[in-house]
Order: sequence, then C-alpha cells, then structure tokens
Amino acid sequence: MEQPIYIAITGTQYYYGAAFLKPGQIVHIIKDPDNPHDHEAIKVEMTPIGKIGYVANSPHTVPKGCRSAGRIYDMFEHHVCGMVRFVVKDAAIVELTPGIEEMYIIKTTDDVVFSPYLGRKD
Repeated sequence: MEQPIYIAITGTQYYYGAAFLKPGQIVHIIKDPDNPHDHEAIKVEMTPIGKIGYVANSPHTVPKGCRSAGRIYDMFEHHVCGMVRFVVKDAAIVELTPGIEEMYIIKTTDDVVFSPYLGRKD
C-alpha cells in the first residue's frame, strides 16, 4: 500500500483565510507555470470560489511530514484533487487524492428547460 502524500496550503490570508476550510473538503491543486515568483508554483482552488492559496514551497512554510510544491510538481500533469485533512491556524494540510474528481449534478424537480444564454425558459 502506498503512503499518503500530504501538502500544506499557505498564503490563505491573501485570499479568503482558512476559517472556512474543513476536513473532507475537496480542493484542486493546479500547476501555475506562469507565476512570476516561482516557476514550480502550484495554486490551490476550491469550487466555486477560486484560488484559496498555494502549495507551500519554502523550508519555512512546509510542515514536517508534508511535501513541497517542488517535490510534487512532476507527480501530475496539470491538475490533481486533494482532500483537506487538518486545518491549523492559517494553513491547511491536504492529502493528494489522484483517484478523486469533483463533479456537480444539478437535478430539477420540474420539467424545466434552460437556455445557456438566457437562463430559465418556461
């Protein structure tokens, strides 16, 4: 059995903070090769709010037991999902979960037709 891989989300204070993060939530871990500060930057997004931080990549921000962005950069092509496991102060510890994808299903209770441009059609 493979050991789980953990990363830390840092920089949450520059977006929405970490107070809303809870264990079990799914996040999207996405390479950010155009980042002007770090060519191995990996951003973390959450549907539907967008970017919530970055994968820690500095010896000062990577907690013990977690991997840095540089260590996981070549483990996936562009995107991998992760599951929040712990929230500590302004950071979250996330387990990489390559076998999980997030999907939303919308079910209507009536026979309703939606136009992609105009909204609901009655």
